[in-house]
Amino acid sequence: MEKNLVIVESPAKAKTIKKFLGKNYTVLSSYGHIRDLKKKNLGVDINNNFNPEYITLPDKIEVIKQLKKAVKSADIVWLASDEDREGEAIAWHLFTTLKLKEKKSKRIVFHEITKNAILNAIKHPRNIDLNLVNAQQARRILDRIVGFELSPILWKKIMPSLSAGRVQSAAVRLIVEREQEINNFVERSFFKIHAQFYYPNNKRLIQSELNKQFETEKEAEMFLKAIENSIFIIENINVCFVKKSPPPPFTTSSLQQEAFKKIGYNVSQTMSIAQKLYESGLITYMRTDSVKLSSSALNSSKKEIINRFGTKYLKIRQYSTKIKGAQEAHEAIHPTCMDSQIIKNKTVQEQKLYKLIWERTISSQMADVELEKTMLTIGINNVTDKFQVQNEVIKFDGFLRAYMENNIDKNIETLQSTIKLNAILNLVEVTASEHFSQHPPRYTEASLVCRLEKLGIGRPSTYAPTIYTIQKRGYVTKENKKKEKKSTTVLTLKNGTISKYIKQCKVSIDKNKLIPTDNGIIVNNFLIEYFPNILEYNFTANIEKEFDKIASGNLEWTKPLHKFYNLFHPMVDKISSIKMKYKVGERVLGSDKDGKPVSVKIGRFGPFIQIGSMEDDEKPRFAPLSKDQSIKNITLKDALLLFNFPRTIGLFGDKPVVVAIGRFGPYLKFNNTFISIPKNYDPHHITIKNAEKLITEKKERDKNKIIKIFANDKELKIINGHFGAYISYKKINYKIPQKIAPETISYSEAIQIIKKKSCKKKSLIGNKKKRIYN
Repeated sequence: MEKNLVIVESPAKAKTIKKFLGKNYTVLSSYGHIRDLKKKNLGVDINNNFNPEYITLPDKIEVIKQLKKAVKSADIVWLASDEDREGEAIAWHLFTTLKLKEKKSKRIVFHEITKNAILNAIKHPRNIDLNLVNAQQARRILDRIVGFELSPILWKKIMPSLSAGRVQSAAVRLIVEREQEINNFVERSFFKIHAQFYYPNNKRLIQSELNKQFETEKEAEMFLKAIENSIFIIENINVCFVKKSPPPPFTTSSLQQEAFKKIGYNVSQTMSIAQKLYESGLITYMRTDSVKLSSSALNSSKKEIINRFGTKYLKIRQYSTKIKGAQEAHEAIHPTCMDSQIIKNKTVQEQKLYKLIWERTISSQMADVELEKTMLTIGINNVTDKFQVQNEVIKFDGFLRAYMENNIDKNIETLQSTIKLNAILNLVEVTASEHFSQHPPRYTEASLVCRLEKLGIGRPSTYAPTIYTIQKRGYVTKENKKKEKKSTTVLTLKNGTISKYIKQCKVSIDKNKLIPTDNGIIVNNFLIEYFPNILEYNFTANIEKEFDKIASGNLEWTKPLHKFYNLFHPMVDKISSIKMKYKVGERVLGSDKDGKPVSVKIGRFGPFIQIGSMEDDEKPRFAPLSKDQSIKNITLKDALLLFNFPRTIGLFGDKPVVVAIGRFGPYLKFNNTFISIPKNYDPHHITIKNAEKLITEKKERDKNKIIKIFANDKELKIINGHFGAYISYKKINYKIPQKIAPETISYSEAIQIIKKKSCKKKSLIGNKKKRIYN
């Protein structure tokens, strides 16, 4: 009997596939990529037609030894990495590194990890698709060239440790430009008019809105006065019936967006959970831009809909994508077994995402929602303006039985059945409420993915890494932005009298918004000024199209590299030779009282103020900007105030309390403890009384933070953290399994958990270049 070796990327995937194959199959993992371009120098021979210079990743040497040993004892080697370009490249690198022979090795691919899919793949093997491999090589080499040649310029012109990437820079540009739109936005106020009426029998209250807005309070008040004694008549009733179709099954992008909206998962979290579901055999491949379903998925969805909801809820469809550059090589994301809405023995996060995928898939093959829309027009006898009433009623819920859309109101009461034409309505009250125009919304991770996809920048496999990278590099931060507190004017006409009051609006918070840092803004502006073509959205999108052509075999893979390099490299040489008086972003704000220059600069840890210069006999003084300050608009006055810190504001007990400003903003230092100063306190004017309150609150929080300590080992603690209880030992944190109550853990049990987690971490050390597996 033949001995078979199956090689996949991930241990979890290997474990699932092993269940479906017999004893004569061994399934091993490569733990992602095993080779990459040389780190020293460019790693690409430009003069030799962009020949890549690959090396084995240091942390994969032992993995390769194990794989080579397994290859020797196998009759056939099955390369079963993912079907996308990265997966095809992994298969090719394995084939090359392990020195496999074509007769003894086969390439298999599958969209889902189920027994039928795996056995079917083995029945239908194929050769490694070199077009896909070359598309991946072209992307990797081009991105290496951009990073290798741009980064030294950024180090020289701005600050050390900066880096730039093709897709990442385009993403940062989107965020910077949106912030500029917000800064340039001019708010305006206006008044909306709403009226409440009773139908003649006084049983039906009708809410309406005027078809006109007013720019000023005076105009709104004049309108209210004009209708004090008016007669209100139903002039028109327009009823129409419309249908709304369900959204298509999930692509990578739409899954990331919907998981954020409905469950609150960020992009990386969604992809990590989806990968676990895929590797467990529960969903199909999660990196796809296709909205198509296979015939088996359609048939199983049909059966499930009929069983659960009845035949009237069934409407089989096949969708097609409208996204730029979509490859549609895979299926849409869907469960591998449609008769399971709920999965067991999985985490809560995995269950929620699976349920969302199941609902979206099943609803895509269900009947349209049928709506009755009614529009009432209410005339005013002495004014030409009209009040309007819109009412939407669900007549048949269709796909909403499985998947609720946010923009559909489940109203069940029909309006037109109780309303008659030319009926005179009884006015209850009219309100003129002040509103304010809103600036464009900041991007969330999900909305940024949507924008990148529409522009054709990046592909399903790149969205999550791109968003992770721009945050890791410090170009973008994810923050909660509190909206400015406002008071609005409200005028009310009731019983012939107009009254006025000022309404205090609740302060709302924009959660998880992507905001550019000073570093991000400066790097973006520099690249736009000196490398405009590289950051042009169409340029980046067109390169993606050329990669697609390479993948389909319609373009020789080095041609786009030659074209790009011949444009890019001369620009690099030209900009490198330009001498600048100051580094980009730096500026002199003025002088201090001793006549020494005061400058704002960018440093390794962010923007800072410098008093004096390196040429002076006296050493310059430095102070970091606080979190709410920016290099682009800080004034000389504010800059000098930063040098008032640290300062002692008094004693608490018998110990001094010091106010200081650090990299992450203002803080108190007391008895070797650091306490962040909240934004509602001004560090320049904070009192000892304020400080005492903050210190006391910190002590109380710390007291509740410790769940358990061990007398025989003071370094071992069980702590209550923001995301749940965990073990802290020798400055390393270890997650406690869900089934274990933290307060019941003994010393020996804690050490056992630490040992298990440590072993798992060691097995995954150094896999920075591979995909993330848990």
